[in-house]
Amino acid sequence: MHLSKIAVKNFRLLEDVQLSLEQATTVIVGRNNSGKTSLTELFRRLLLGSEPTFNLEDFHLGTHEKFWEAFVSKCEAREESQIREALPIIEAQLTVSYVAASDFGPLSEFIADLDPNCTDALIIIRYQLKDGKIDSLFEDLPTDQSPNGRASRLELFRILKERVPKLYGATVRGVDPHDPGNERVQEWSKLKALLQTGFIPAQRGLDDSTHKTSEALSGILQDLFSNANVESATPEERTIAKALEGAVKKIQDEIEGDFKDNLERLLPTFELFGYPGLGDPRICTETTLNVDRLLTNHTRVRYAGANGVTLPEAYNGLGVRNLIYILLRVLQFFQEFRSKPVAPGVHLVFIEEPEVHLHPQMQEVFIRQLQKIVGRLNIQENTTLAWPVQFVITTHSSHIANEAPFNSIRYFLSIPATPNDAVRKTNIKDLRQGIGGSLKDDQEFLHEYLTLTRCDLFFADKAVLIEGASERLLLPRMIEKFDQMRGKQLSSKYISSIEIIGAYAHRFFRLLDFLELRALIITDLDSGKRNAKNRIEACRVSEGTHTTNACLTNWFGDPQISPGQLIQKTASDKTSGVRRLAYEVPETGAGSCGRSFEGAFMLANPNLFGLNGTQEEQEIEVWEKTRNGLNKMRFALDHAIEKTNWEVPRYLAEGLEWLADASSQPEASSPFPVGATPAPRAKTGQDA
Repeated sequence: MHLSKIAVKNFRLLEDVQLSLEQATTVIVGRNNSGKTSLTELFRRLLLGSEPTFNLEDFHLGTHEKFWEAFVSKCEAREESQIREALPIIEAQLTVSYVAASDFGPLSEFIADLDPNCTDALIIIRYQLKDGKIDSLFEDLPTDQSPNGRASRLELFRILKERVPKLYGATVRGVDPHDPGNERVQEWSKLKALLQTGFIPAQRGLDDSTHKTSEALSGILQDLFSNANVESATPEERTIAKALEGAVKKIQDEIEGDFKDNLERLLPTFELFGYPGLGDPRICTETTLNVDRLLTNHTRVRYAGANGVTLPEAYNGLGVRNLIYILLRVLQFFQEFRSKPVAPGVHLVFIEEPEVHLHPQMQEVFIRQLQKIVGRLNIQENTTLAWPVQFVITTHSSHIANEAPFNSIRYFLSIPATPNDAVRKTNIKDLRQGIGGSLKDDQEFLHEYLTLTRCDLFFADKAVLIEGASERLLLPRMIEKFDQMRGKQLSSKYISSIEIIGAYAHRFFRLLDFLELRALIITDLDSGKRNAKNRIEACRVSEGTHTTNACLTNWFGDPQISPGQLIQKTASDKTSGVRRLAYEVPETGAGSCGRSFEGAFMLANPNLFGLNGTQEEQEIEVWEKTRNGLNKMRFALDHAIEKTNWEVPRYLAEGLEWLADASSQPEASSPFPVGATPAPRAKTGQDA
């Protein structure tokens, strides 16, 4: 069995979300403050401690209006059922999937249905106002019907902050997935018997060599010993634990001898004061040792040094200590699972930001080897019961995200506040259901490409897909110039820049749409015409009858589209949701047009390149300069570092203008219309 789905309502940023989990490892990615920590904290509240409690601050901010509506209903003396219905709750729904078996173990307490074909058990946890507590919740607040008689919002929420933790309570139920009315109330102990959890937080206390938490590794030793000393431990582990206890007992016996006698000689001579008169007993000493105290207070993990000198924990690199800490904690969780008298059906382990202090290659190795570690533990400990662990990893690392399979990634998208919805919230996107539904070839291509290029699309504010190296090298300088004209905008955003040839750009369309990531796709016109052998060869834009750019033909759904038609496209034609095309256009309405970035760059800066004559003459001169072995890398470096006094080509300036815009709606028209508006483009599979 495994935890297959989680649904959460009204907890912090998680207003109303659903998250499917993989049986092995689920990787959660997203920008900062997108709700990743909220999910971990919710499970920490639910499954650690006796019974979960929440504060008013834990409710999603959008629920505040519901509290106010419930208060208004109370003021208007409505039915208690109406008031209770208006009050917000925090809810978590856990779906445990299983296969038919004769013994469901702890899960049997939560199976409410009698359908032999049903393989899901639904567990619903609610944090809501306790029965009979409506009057107490709104006590001492004015309840008359006049507007001036009602308490202000500030007063209401000041009081609610104190009363919600006291008057709200949590319940757990097993519910029939097909009949919500068929439910069984359960005790919290039943849920904890079924679902075991473990947490490795992002803040692991490894980076302060002067603080006691710098010895974080040593603190795990006591837990490992405790788990090795239970009935369910392996014979080898119990033998080691008994050997440790025997060694301590031997030391204890020695203490009872000379050590005790000499220690008592240090005691003051109370007889001088008439003590121990009146039959009082004589003072003596007793020193008690046990393995737990030795491990907790006097045992430290050290690293091998030289000449018998060992090094403290803090003397090793943070990355090594972090990795050792995670591995020891995983071992600890494994032993805790085995130490249970009745094995839990599900073991959920959260690992927050495993990349902390790890170099990129080690991050990739970690995510690849995690499941192999689980398999090795099962084999090494010779256990007949497989460890049903599910890892949930939250990360900001593109190396971990790209190394993980697409189907295991869950993208947490932060939805900013809007005039219609003044509260920020989270939307969870499942790549298994989204991009996972695309062609297998596209999935494999994207996974390989993102892995090879270390792409950070999952963490970016905006993205730029670039066809050539020249554009990539000059993009930072162009953004700098754009910001100088517009005021700082783009440079303050986290922009992911991806270099990709035009033949593959369209394969990113579905992913960009799914991530709702505003992306500018910079490509070339690549004009061509048929030669005497009926083959399409490169030519000047004014002579072109075709484009050899697969991105453009795919975007417009027309393999025969000509450069002339492309130039006439409006900004609206070049925009589709969160994506916009940018390719060469004339700098003026009827001017010449470059075939590539370098040509457009020259035409945008004619004085810099000594261009004279008519528009046609300039086009010919640029064509000759760019076709005869132009070193594009040298060209870009020269204008990025040395010759920096130039203008951004028009098509790129328009693209950056769109990218800087906060909205994702298509623009109505180009600010520089050229020619007549063409017919609407045909819809392609990418638009469906």
